[in-house]
This record gives sequence, C-alpha cells and structure tokens, in this order.
Amino acid sequence: MYRFLVVFFIGFCQSSSSPDGTERWNSIIQEVNAANGVWKAGYNFDPQVTTESLKRLCGSKIRDDWIGKTPSKSEEDYIPINEIPESFDARDNWKNCHNIGHVHDQGNCGSCWAVSLTSVMTDRVCIFSKAKIRTTIAAEDLLSCCNECGFGCGGGCLCCSWDHVTRVGISSGGDYGSHSGCKPYTIPPCEHHINGSLPRCNPDNEVDTPLCHQRCTNRQYERSYWRDQRKFKKWYHVNATVEEIQKEIMTHGPVQVAFTVYEDFFTYKSGVYHYITGKKVGGHAVKIIGWGIQQRTPYWLIVNSWNTHWGENGLFKIVRGKDECNIEHGVFAGIPHSNH
Repeated sequence: MYRFLVVFFIGFCQSSSSPDGTERWNSIIQEVNAANGVWKAGYNFDPQVTTESLKRLCGSKIRDDWIGKTPSKSEEDYIPINEIPESFDARDNWKNCHNIGHVHDQGNCGSCWAVSLTSVMTDRVCIFSKAKIRTTIAAEDLLSCCNECGFGCGGGCLCCSWDHVTRVGISSGGDYGSHSGCKPYTIPPCEHHINGSLPRCNPDNEVDTPLCHQRCTNRQYERSYWRDQRKFKKWYHVNATVEEIQKEIMTHGPVQVAFTVYEDFFTYKSGVYHYITGKKVGGHAVKIIGWGIQQRTPYWLIVNSWNTHWGENGLFKIVRGKDECNIEHGVFAGIPHSNH
C-alpha cells in the first residue's frame, strides 16, 4: 500500500518522458504568441531544461476522498452577492498585512503546497487580528514535520495539510536567511529563470526535504517550539463557484488553490493565462488574492512562489469563471483562533 501511494504522488507530478529542450520550448512560445491571445509567453527557464525537470516545482495534490469530509464553512458575515465589485485586491483592502503581496521562493523543492498554505495562514491571522499580529507562519515546519501530508519536497496533499494545521499546529518562521520566527525556511532561493541575481537552480539536482526538528532552529527566537504552535480552529473546501470564492476572499482574506499545470504555463510572462498548448505536467498550489478584468477577460489575481523574477513580478492572472485548469475546484481556506 505504501509503495502504491509513493508511486501515486510522484506520478501525479510527472509527465511522460520525451525529448525536449530548446526546440520544444521554442515551439510552445511561438504557438502561444501566434495565437494573439490575452497573455504572452517567453523564456523563463534555461532553454535546455526538460519538462521532467520542471515537474519538481509542481508538488500539490487534492485528495478527492477528503472533499466531502471537510468541516462546513461559516456563512456568517459573508459579503452580500450584490456588493461584489468588478475588481478586488486584498493588498489594498488590508494594507497593514504586508505578507499578502509577498512572493516567496520555494527554491528547488516541490513545497508549493506548504508555502501557499502557510502564506494564507499568515494573511488570515493578520486580518483577523486587525493587523495586531503579523507573525509569519513557517512553511518549513509544515514541510518537514507533517508526515501525513505527503513527501515533503516530493509533493503534498492539501486536504491533509489543512487537517494538520487544525489538529497539530505550525510554528512561526520567515524566509530563507531572515532569522525570523522559530523555524525560518532553510532551502535557499535560486534562479529558476534565464538571467537573474540569484544562484542558478539546477532542476536535475533534487533538494532533500529538511529534517523535522521539534525545536526552534532559530536560536535568537525567545519562545519554545511547543509554545509557538499556531492552530486554525476550522478549515474547509470553498464551493467551486466564482461568487463563493469572491465572498470568501472579501470576507476572510486570501485563499489557497491547487490547479493543473501544463507546459505552456512555465513560459508565462504577462497577461491573463489560459491553456493553449503543451502536455500536462502536474499540480501546483498558489494563493488567490483578488480578481479583475483585463482586455474584457475576467481573471483571478494570484501570488506564485517562484520568486519575483517570474511572471508579473512573481504574480500571474488566470481566466476566471471557466474553471480554467480546474482553478475553481481546488480552493481551500480556514479560520484562525482568535488568540493567534
């Protein structure tokens, strides 16, 4: 059974093996741009990189058998449907919660599931406390210590992760090198892209999942690991309608979402993404912070975790209202305890 699960998780983020490289990516970029659509493509990664290597950045999985078991979400204080605006940006709505627009770098690790979830937790703790608590929740702690979540840098289950943060909790911790919180992120950022100031990522050189330390790795931090645990009191799968997702974001803050990644997504430069060409690569987890309309195309505004050199300063837009790449079926959120 264990072997089956390993194959299942790893296989989700793998594509069928075939030769690719400069010629392959040139073909994808040319096809996207020739379509004269609402988004533009270009080189984000070394032309020689293979799809098999890039699958490392895709590390999310939704357990369908968990969807029907999620706790019921709270309907109180929801924004009435007739008050939903044409555009919304959580960064503007909660200006004192600075993490909302922060672009993390997962490094050469399939930790998107942990990075996006803890980023949403960080935002919501700040929002619910009216910006009195701006603690950054540690992706490192979830990544390394949640055994039931999956395989660390090899990918994780979103439902299992939300269940973990309500039952067990997560410590605090900032970005790599930040010396912030109990467990700062220990996987260094790297240049996923062609040109940049960071050390170049080597997608063929897999990063090991950090060891689980049930103690604060930041010696400058004053609280103990167990006293530092933050828990959410409930979590839920948001109904897959545009209005429900919008109401959730406007009322409680950004949400985590998993969607299907195709090869052309890696070439995204600007505009409103929708699938045009390329094979399926795997699942990716990110954070929705708002929505809008561009060139008459409704979109979701999303924060990625491939550093600020990718896409639109680390963010991207994707078509809203058509369940593009299953984007509206994989939305998760939760409510923090009032004392966090």
